[in-house]
Amino acid sequence: MTTLLARPATAAARGPLDLAQLGPNWYAAVMGTAITANAAVALPHRVPGQLGFAQAVWALSLAMLAVLVAARLVHLTRHRAAAREQLLDNPATAVFYGCPPMALLAVGFGTLTVGAPVIGTGPAVALDLLLWSTGTLYAVLVAAGLPYLMVTRHRLSALAANPTWLLPVVAPMVAAALGPALLPHLPAGLRPGLFYACYGMFGASLLAVLVMLPVVFAGLVHSKLPAVLLTPSLFLVLGPLGQSSTAVGNLADAARTVAPALAAPAFGFAVLYGVAMTGFALLWLLLAGAANLRALVRDRMPFGMTWWAFTFPVGTCVTGTASLARHTGFAGFGWLAVALYGLLLAAWAVAGARTASALLGGRLLRAAA
Repeated sequence: MTTLLARPATAAARGPLDLAQLGPNWYAAVMGTAITANAAVALPHRVPGQLGFAQAVWALSLAMLAVLVAARLVHLTRHRAAAREQLLDNPATAVFYGCPPMALLAVGFGTLTVGAPVIGTGPAVALDLLLWSTGTLYAVLVAAGLPYLMVTRHRLSALAANPTWLLPVVAPMVAAALGPALLPHLPAGLRPGLFYACYGMFGASLLAVLVMLPVVFAGLVHSKLPAVLLTPSLFLVLGPLGQSSTAVGNLADAARTVAPALAAPAFGFAVLYGVAMTGFALLWLLLAGAANLRALVRDRMPFGMTWWAFTFPVGTCVTGTASLARHTGFAGFGWLAVALYGLLLAAWAVAGARTASALLGGRLLRAAA
């Protein structure tokens, strides 16, 4: 789990970058940055400079993704033993393979919805299509492959389960939520296939989460969190809640043109399901917030890459409540989305600043001199 934790800043730790330590969990930083941009344009309220800010953050997420993909290629080719250990032999790092596809999907969606005015609609559609297709294939492989490794190879105990176990099975939900944005840009004959594929991934991911979540909660109750630095992972439970609410909302919008006969029931389902999930998300947010406040105050929780768990899951709740505001017209959901976005913005700023400081200070990805 060394890739998850920030090492002490010592003179010996400030050697050259050691890409052998670069795990898939680093894609969480791209996810958190991308959704900060995407959620900004989803809000039902506008302030001066909002779009410009979103575009700057989107551009940052795209640059981060490019750099990280290149660095991971170096990791996978030059540090094969470490890569093999992270996936096949260390279940604590293997579950983070759910992060790369979600990063691809989030940046692709931002390219279309935020970056199109900057680079043009045609290039934005092409890049989103590439990132969504790649991310979706990756997400499905991870959602099937990681549980397979869990039951055949990894040495695990259900009594030690924690929320990171949800990461692989949530990835297809992100594809389901963000795929409908491509529908208007596809030939008419391809739209129903994508529409129903997104509904299928929504169902597959939701049922997988419903299987996994009781195990995770039972593990938390029995064993508590195994390390204080994993306390932020409690926020990961918000991910499938907010992302599934976003998915049903976006699919309900798409049904109006792709499957008109389903438009009315899809709309009703989106509202009822979204409200229920938002209620549970707020309940869990209180639990996760209280646990993290306790860890910060009592245990002086140090910075680690797990702090990025404060970002993407909260961002999905922003887009989910913004969808409810759009579909119901109820102002309360709109202002709830704004409040959650304020929380997301603060979490992203803190996680980003602390990550940059740790990289520059030699506490992350540094080999001993």
